[in-house]
Amino acid sequence: MLRPYPNEPGSFVANQFDVIVLGGGPAGYVCAIRCAQLGLTTAVVEQDKLGGVCVNIGCIPTKALLHSAYIAGLLKESKDFGVDASGVKTDYGIAMKRSRRVSDQNSKGVEFLMKKHKITVVKGTGVLQPGRKVKVGSDVHEAKKAVVIATGSRVKGIPQIGLEINKTTVISSDEALVMERVPESLAIIGAGAVGMEFADIFNAFGVKVTVIEALPRILPLEDAESSDTLNKSYRKRGIEVIAGAKVTKANVGKDKVTLDVETAGEKKQVAAAAVLMAAGRAVNTENIGLKECGIQLTDRGFIKVDKNLQTSTPGYYAIGDVAGPPMLAHKGSREGVIVAEIVAGQKPHPIKYDNVPSVTYCHPEVASIGLTEDQCKEKKLDYVAGKFPFSANGRARGTGETEGFVKILRDKKYGEILGAHIVGAHASEMIHELAVARENEYTVEEVDLAIHAHPTMSEAIGEAALDSLGRVLNI
Repeated sequence: MLRPYPNEPGSFVANQFDVIVLGGGPAGYVCAIRCAQLGLTTAVVEQDKLGGVCVNIGCIPTKALLHSAYIAGLLKESKDFGVDASGVKTDYGIAMKRSRRVSDQNSKGVEFLMKKHKITVVKGTGVLQPGRKVKVGSDVHEAKKAVVIATGSRVKGIPQIGLEINKTTVISSDEALVMERVPESLAIIGAGAVGMEFADIFNAFGVKVTVIEALPRILPLEDAESSDTLNKSYRKRGIEVIAGAKVTKANVGKDKVTLDVETAGEKKQVAAAAVLMAAGRAVNTENIGLKECGIQLTDRGFIKVDKNLQTSTPGYYAIGDVAGPPMLAHKGSREGVIVAEIVAGQKPHPIKYDNVPSVTYCHPEVASIGLTEDQCKEKKLDYVAGKFPFSANGRARGTGETEGFVKILRDKKYGEILGAHIVGAHASEMIHELAVARENEYTVEEVDLAIHAHPTMSEAIGEAALDSLGRVLNI
């Protein structure tokens, strides 16, 4: 039943819930599910498809395309495995359509979960109102306990040098995921996870790819040795990588883009049929009523939150990308669970933000957790590095996936795992053994005590732990 909304004549409170979540991405919809599990009546406000960027135009479709790229790469080497696949052709349009089907299936899966948990989905753009209210269209919905902001982030261009996204010659990952055919050449600006993943994909489909990164190396947040290993792998495949480079000017034509680039004191031009912008994301905090509700932002533009993820205004929480880095789906999902439990009166185990795994799903994959070697040195920690190459691993030799290594950084005195870095096939799956180890404060000795099945890629983890102790067995 509608009831008058006293603060705004002519408006009505359409529904009242315990919790209203603004945004249906991996942070928002997971928060809503956990709220419902805890007996809280919950609504999710979403203007687009459920699942957010991750499910629809991010993580899921990208990984589907990366698997297509993996198959294309495998077929090129198939003669070595006794399979003649000569004459194989790639078709990006078909791969793209498959990735869209995968995304749609996942989005429908989120819809099913909303129905299963009796969560109300309100379609439309939500604007925060004082008093734990959210206005959608002409309706105002009220939350008795909490409003959770999970509006996520979006891609951004570099307008100051003439690189506005035009969706044809200057594109974002959004357009890359729905294009029917690939350009002859592509310049990718940004060599973080998104840039390196798309470089892998387009290279596999026959595109001449150039990657441009402003910082001194690709994957600048990863361990330097991981970056160097991936850099060598990409160069071997014919992908040009220009690091420590600044794009000073862009000339955007109808069917070509020319970039003026400065690197190592030299100037050069990079011409490509299209440019893919992969240099960071902007959080969605504009025009959602933050100022009207007294919700403050940090100097970097994220929503300011306390240790419980509550904003500067009581009763309003923020999770996911808008709450600050790392801007990762799995970090946002865990924050959603934490907030739901806090609102329900529980005392959840706090998130260890230094133990959130990071993964780049290119080939070979790159995964990490904890500190890099450079960070250990900056902190003047007394550490030991243990390392084991996949070239010495029996399973890797059998599958022909011998690129990369496992590296574990341990405290020299107590054996605490300070950080771990994996470059290689299935790194995204293997990193979680070390995530569990660090979460439970296991030492490298305790990692070694776990018997690893033979032959497996994961044996390299045990060997790296042993190497840090000076007891490696198989090299």
